[in-house]
Amino acid sequence: MNRLWVRISLVIGGAILLVLLSPMLFRIFSLPIIGVNTSELHETFPEVVATISPETLARLQAALQGAILTSLIALSVAGATVALVVGVWFSRSLTAPLRELEMAAQAIEAQDLGYRVSVHGSQELVAVGIAFNEMAARLEQAEQLRRNLLADVAHELRNPLHVVQGNLQAILDDVYPLSKEEIARLSDQTRHLTALVNDLHELAQAEARQLPLHREPANVAALVKETAAVFQPTAAAEGITLQVELLGTMPVVVVDVARLRQVLHNLLINALRYTPAGGRIMLSVEQVGEDLQIRVRDSGVGIAAEHLPYVFDRFYRPDSARAREGGGTGLGLAIVRAIVNAHGGQVQVSSAGFGQGTMFTVALPLAVGR
Repeated sequence: MNRLWVRISLVIGGAILLVLLSPMLFRIFSLPIIGVNTSELHETFPEVVATISPETLARLQAALQGAILTSLIALSVAGATVALVVGVWFSRSLTAPLRELEMAAQAIEAQDLGYRVSVHGSQELVAVGIAFNEMAARLEQAEQLRRNLLADVAHELRNPLHVVQGNLQAILDDVYPLSKEEIARLSDQTRHLTALVNDLHELAQAEARQLPLHREPANVAALVKETAAVFQPTAAAEGITLQVELLGTMPVVVVDVARLRQVLHNLLINALRYTPAGGRIMLSVEQVGEDLQIRVRDSGVGIAAEHLPYVFDRFYRPDSARAREGGGTGLGLAIVRAIVNAHGGQVQVSSAGFGQGTMFTVALPLAVGR
């Protein structure tokens, strides 16, 4: 019964409060009560209130104030709770990606280079996540290249060192006499080691963009003829035809002559190594647009399509057994690319497939040399 009275009191008290405040509300918001003349209601309301005893009115007011206070407290608590929940959620949504980035950085510091972060959140966080993953991928690739290089260098050094060590031990054990032939064999192996070390040094300089270039005006046509003349005896001895073709007017370009000669040497050595007796090698020079193009084309064994993207990689050999029979360090084409790139040019390789020959094209921009 008491609860029912309290509810009735709240309803009546709320109505009384609304009516007491209605003159101001009606003026501000223009909210007439349907079917009621508000002016008459305002005039008769004091008479209605006068019929209520002071005790009843006081109880109604107290109940109304208590209800309002309770509602305000409940609303305040609910608002604070919602604000706290939203704040915690918002804070976690901001800090979670940052914590993930911190964990990823620690993982990479611990050499876990395969660690990646999830990409989500705001546009800025997505950009940071993508940049971090790209950086981690580059670090992983660089580390893999470093490991491959160490393994390749160790492999390339092991063979000649074993030969030198074995021959020296045989000489010490009086198995082999200390003859000129044995000394020449040891000299060949040490020369191979020296070439390997020099090639690695040049590649390291090129990758660090510290490869020294001494540019000067050069007659490329004369340089090509001179280089071909050096290799003519070797080609003739192996039954290979080596020809030079100069197409059109030959411009004078500014290059490092020694480096360009090294490029021609490496390309011709590679062509001779993979061209059988009775084959043909064509060395041609031509101006094409703003480039001076040098082509070395052979009728040799060719290169399968799946190997073409890797022929300029260090120590890469499509046919390892045959390549080692012909000698070389496995760095010649990598050095060609490094020297050409240092001149601002490009080098490309093409082949119709195995047994169809190969063509290397070096393009040097004339604008760089002017």
